Amino acid sequence: MSQQETQDMAKYFYRASAADFMKIPGGPVAYWASEQLRKAFTQYPQLASFAKPRQGLATSDNNRFLRFWFEPSIDKIKFDAKNREEAHESRAKWFPCQKGGGYRKWYGNLEYLVNWENDGEELLEYAASLYGSPTRTIKNIQFYFRDGLTWSTLTSGEMCMRVSPIGFISETKGAVCFFEGEGEKLKTLAIMNSAVINPLILTISPTLDFHEGPVGRLPINLDLAEEVTDLAEKCVELSKRDWDSYEESWNFQAHVLLGHVESKSSKIEVSLQSFVTDERKCISELRNFEQRINELVLKAYDLAGEIRSDVPIDRVTLGRNPRFSFGSTDDESDFDVLRSESLRELLSYAIGCMMGRYSLDKPALILARQGETLQDYLSQIPSPRFAPDDDAILPLTDQEWFADDATNRFREFVRVVWGDEHLQENLDFVAESLCLHAIKPKRGESALDTIRRYLSTQFYKDHLRTYKKRPIYWLFSSGKHKAFECLVYLHRYNEGTLARMRTEYVIPLSAKLNAYAEKLEQDKEASTSAAETKRLEKEIATLHKQQAELAEFDEKLRHYADLRISLDLDDGVKVNYGKFGDLLAEVKSVTGQK
Repeated sequence: MSQQETQDMAKYFYRASAADFMKIPGGPVAYWASEQLRKAFTQYPQLASFAKPRQGLATSDNNRFLRFWFEPSIDKIKFDAKNREEAHESRAKWFPCQKGGGYRKWYGNLEYLVNWENDGEELLEYAASLYGSPTRTIKNIQFYFRDGLTWSTLTSGEMCMRVSPIGFISETKGAVCFFEGEGEKLKTLAIMNSAVINPLILTISPTLDFHEGPVGRLPINLDLAEEVTDLAEKCVELSKRDWDSYEESWNFQAHVLLGHVESKSSKIEVSLQSFVTDERKCISELRNFEQRINELVLKAYDLAGEIRSDVPIDRVTLGRNPRFSFGSTDDESDFDVLRSESLRELLSYAIGCMMGRYSLDKPALILARQGETLQDYLSQIPSPRFAPDDDAILPLTDQEWFADDATNRFREFVRVVWGDEHLQENLDFVAESLCLHAIKPKRGESALDTIRRYLSTQFYKDHLRTYKKRPIYWLFSSGKHKAFECLVYLHRYNEGTLARMRTEYVIPLSAKLNAYAEKLEQDKEASTSAAETKRLEKEIATLHKQQAELAEFDEKLRHYADLRISLDLDDGVKVNYGKFGDLLAEVKSVTGQK
């Protein structure tokens, strides 16, 4: 072996005493751990010595007992029960559930509900029927609804923790650690989200097992400056602000751009620039807070010389941080991502306003109980600036067949919010934004036609992504030729919805297509241009396919309308979506059935 080869091997050779390994709980052969890192396990108390990291429940049937929060009727949910007694007295069926989720620090991943109706009666009975004793899988009931810190027990990435507010039950993938004091909780949160934590947990759990046992053995030095507590609170606040800015949060108030409308004669572009400036400031603030926490924590652990305190921008876990969420690499691509995403979100919010889920006149959810009507909306907002659709049936057509289709209503939405003066400029800006990432631009296409094309071809794909294949706006579709498509708001669906869809939209559209076909035939007869004739023949052929498709769809729609199908939102989107055969788009994607 040459001298160079000997030197190269020396780089990967470690000397360590077996006694050193015994300082680490469980005695793992963590030969890479430095002396100071190993000393931490003897110098500082284990997390489980002053707090209670606890495993969550296993439902044994998630399809039956878990829902995303936006699936059930909102009046069946209790978000803030302080204890089991209050939960029971509320008569609610669904309660927030911690279920882990992707890498995100401080706050967020609040998406799921668990059926704990009547103090968990159905869930406990089901567990008992499977295992004899319900406590085999329904664990730590005495801790339910208490606040604490939660983390994802299964991850291929880094360890981090988030605040778990009052009102939650935890599931096995989202364990929770409980504390007696707020100060201990916030200092632990800061340490768990600092640069020191992953070297420590990889020392005792190199297999990335982040369950309660390994986490409970982590050495926690609470002898930290009070500044750490203040910084942790600020980090939680910024992360909560970010999480709640999305309509996937149950604390969502309104679309982010509405908070940046300077006047009724302003521009969307100006609102966007103001929004982006604020978001960049928040990202920078959170990064600075995290770096300061790292400095203080590393100093307390005497590891400042071994572990870097800087925080890469792509590890600042805010949804509005394009470097983290989308992997963008420079300021220009950052802006394009924020522009494209926020404008797509604006269209989704506008659809929500059209359906009555949201309102420009009142923050947060408006209609989210099963079977609510326009009258329920008007009882809350008697004189809305932008009225919702009276039947929550919203046509999405590739041509303007209906005055109340989604495209025309979006134009009205923009006019109401940003005024008449720059209306066309604002529509142009929306169209250009959609063409950055959502759809490809078409030469010579008007802004309204671009928006119409996005709504017709891409919106529902984005909606399925946003709502994790559990859509709240359902796309009824005649088929691949898109003769007729419309959205129906799940929470406003009733037994007469399909009959109204048929009489108000499908049958009138059939007459309109027939009339248009006659006009095209007349235009072809009158045409003196070979190119024009060829174009008309192509359009006529397409139209005939749409007519045949619409006739077939109408027949199926009549059959299902006669059935007067009722829904129970407690059954979840996956079950309810499958009740309409192939009237709906993306059935396989939503239900998982062929």
